[in-house]
Amino acid sequence: MEVIIADKSHSIYAQQICDTISDAAQVRGTGIAKRTPEYIIQKMEKGNAVIALDGENFAGFCYIESWEHEKFVANSGLIVHPDFRGQGLAKKIKKVIFKQSRDEYPNSKVFSITTGLAVMKMNSDLGYKPVTFSELTDDQSFWKGCQTCKNYDVLQRTNQMMCLCTGMLFDPNQKTKSKGHKHTYDKKVWTRLKNIKQSMFFKKNKK
Repeated sequence: MEVIIADKSHSIYAQQICDTISDAAQVRGTGIAKRTPEYIIQKMEKGNAVIALDGENFAGFCYIESWEHEKFVANSGLIVHPDFRGQGLAKKIKKVIFKQSRDEYPNSKVFSITTGLAVMKMNSDLGYKPVTFSELTDDQSFWKGCQTCKNYDVLQRTNQMMCLCTGMLFDPNQKTKSKGHKHTYDKKVWTRLKNIKQSMFFKKNKK
């Protein structure tokens, strides 16, 4: 298994990547911003994507987006093919894409919005902290990407201040913890937060 920076030669996997992302969203029953193969290929050609391969078999993927003249960057579209899940591959991809983001955009804030508890843990381990949506980019081209998410109406109803996703942010300008310190992650806290959000919005939908 290799996890590498993607390039033009990996464009043959673009459609499979999009299909895998879409299938995962349907299985989870949660929203996800859809991307086209053409968009994925653009990221590969610019060196703003990471792909995992087992020989010639597609195993996982993630890409980088930048906003507000590189004030913010996001690691988006993290996906692992069903045949390779449960092996810690998502964490490996996350580490590589995060390092690539920091190397390419050292002064940018790195953010994430996700409903997945596993992704929240990975983000926390990398130094992300939970934040309100107001602390993320206000570039509307980013939020328009949520239009293909089935929960987009929730984002609209809350005036873009809240959704089922949780916002997380890594700020390179904040003082880092001492070496050897591990960022804490309390699964019970995150699970409770997720359940509260879902309960609140489901009640609104029933009205």
